Amino acid sequence: MSETTKPQRGHPSPMMFVSIGIGTVLAVALIVVVSVLTGSSVQNTNGQTASSELVGTTVKGFTLAGLNGGKVKAPWSSGHSAVLIFFASDCGPCHKEMPKVATYLRSHNESPVVVMGVDADDVLSAARAFTKKADVTFPLAFDPNGVVTTGIFKFSYVPETVFVSGSGVVKQVYYGAIPVDQLKSGIASLRS
Repeated sequence: MSETTKPQRGHPSPMMFVSIGIGTVLAVALIVVVSVLTGSSVQNTNGQTASSELVGTTVKGFTLAGLNGGKVKAPWSSGHSAVLIFFASDCGPCHKEMPKVATYLRSHNESPVVVMGVDADDVLSAARAFTKKADVTFPLAFDPNGVVTTGIFKFSYVPETVFVSGSGVVKQVYYGAIPVDQLKSGIASLRS
């Protein structure tokens, strides 16, 4: 075999890039088709959320231990609209999301909407350290066994954010770390 016909190591061929590109497009298309057929949601790259099978459903109330003591109840159990921010201390995107959300909420009164964090499948000491470092001052529920996270809301991953009316109807679901402008928009929708 001459020098010119040997493939060079470390230099992928243009066909390899085409194959990878086609494979990626097919994989994304398959995920979208399966999601649409099963009623699930897909968040696009612009941060916009497609509809979720949760939207329009009424979710039952719950009571969980508070991350910092006491008990935390689902706000709609007493007629308050709510934003639930699902997170965990070992979640990379949560480390970017939570400080921004906490900073915003410390300087904005979102009443009568109640914003509440739900720590999912976590270790209590790690969850407390994480929320202390992020300077979270809003109510926090501790869901170490996923009773609410996976049981009621069917989330497999965090972060996720859910906007719930005062009667317990899910109005919107945001998949992934929520930007502050999306949080503000969702709260405004609950107020109207």
